[in-house]
Amino acid sequence: MWEDIKNLSNFLAEYLIGKGLDGDIARFLNMLVNIAVVFVLWYLIHLITKRLLLTAFQKFTNKTKTTFDDYLVKSNFPRYVSNIFPLLLLIITVPIVFEDYPKLLSVFKKLVNIYIILLTVLICRSLLRTTTNYMKRHERYHDKPIESYTQVLMIVFWSIGFIFIFSEITERSVLGFLISLGAASAIILLIFKDTIMGFVASIQVSVNDIVRIGDWITFSKYGADGFVTEINLATVKVQNWDNTFTTIPTYNLIGDSFQNWRGMQESPGRRIKRSLYIKQNSIRYVTAEDIAKFEEFDLISPYIKERQQEINLYNEKLQVNKKYLINGRHQTNLGIFRNYALSYLKSHSQVNQEMTMMVRHLAPTTQGIPLEIYCFSNEKRWEYYEGITADIFDHLIAAIPFFDLQLFEAPSGDDILKAVKGISTVSLSPEAAVMEKPQ
Repeated sequence: MWEDIKNLSNFLAEYLIGKGLDGDIARFLNMLVNIAVVFVLWYLIHLITKRLLLTAFQKFTNKTKTTFDDYLVKSNFPRYVSNIFPLLLLIITVPIVFEDYPKLLSVFKKLVNIYIILLTVLICRSLLRTTTNYMKRHERYHDKPIESYTQVLMIVFWSIGFIFIFSEITERSVLGFLISLGAASAIILLIFKDTIMGFVASIQVSVNDIVRIGDWITFSKYGADGFVTEINLATVKVQNWDNTFTTIPTYNLIGDSFQNWRGMQESPGRRIKRSLYIKQNSIRYVTAEDIAKFEEFDLISPYIKERQQEINLYNEKLQVNKKYLINGRHQTNLGIFRNYALSYLKSHSQVNQEMTMMVRHLAPTTQGIPLEIYCFSNEKRWEYYEGITADIFDHLIAAIPFFDLQLFEAPSGDDILKAVKGISTVSLSPEAAVMEKPQ
């Protein structure tokens, strides 16, 4: 059969030589015709096998429940596999077509071998991408940096492929090439420095569970504030709250400091920590009339009654001088408001009652005394969290005047002008005022 094929391929050359045409020209024309025939056959086989394989894969994936074969189709695995049959045609026909031209035969053999290497790498890449996409859809791998490992394996595949291609072109052994490559390892390390650092960082990020896909991180150095959408070999991709994207070098997650909000996301509540600045000169002891007034406030009525009884017993026991409020123990409007704010938080349906909750004084400042509200909201989603925080402080700010307290607010330009005009009007004598009137 092999001899029959060879005879068939040389049919045209023998025919032309029989007609008196020069042998070299006849064999050259015979080669061109053979190339054309092989190309047509290659194209037809490629077209038929690709269509048959794609149709067969599509029918197979429609019948199976697993999604792995669906990802095979999406990664072009059937298309790459369909090239194997035309490739077999080339392997068989190339030695026959270029039998009389050894140099051309050598060149085409190298091209066929390079084609085999590239096709092998592409098939491996397709399988790798299929496996990656299939794993990413499973919950247990959802937050793992699979892309990083995939990219490393792809670099390995392509590196091996290029080594074999280079060996094929230069006709040097793979071992000899690797020895030469070892001598140039310093240059290779310099070229692939970021890749190597990214790979090591990816392993550390995964092993130490520093960042997962879906984590909310804040990285001020790079202006990142949002959810991690992708972790790969070189970068971590963050979708910010304004829907912009920030890419961070993976190794910087190891070398620099950033904030990961995963603990908050996994906890039962999100922290509210904000202060009200009270003017110090509005703080005072409360009188009996004030006590009677505050006892009508439902949230703190029980507290005031109990507290006042305790204070009265203490003062009577020590027989303090009641002429001045500084003697003995007395409640202050700030202390009562502080307990009112705490009672309000305890009654709020959106505040987590199982987590830390307090209303405390901080060190006095030039803006007044900070009264810090510290609690946790049940709702962790940003928009709802901000709404709950605003509701709490809306109420407390509106309640402050009922306790004869004032919030600090820096004076504006209009406030200063009004004060200056008021001083000028008071200091102006009646005679001067008459003189100031227009004639």
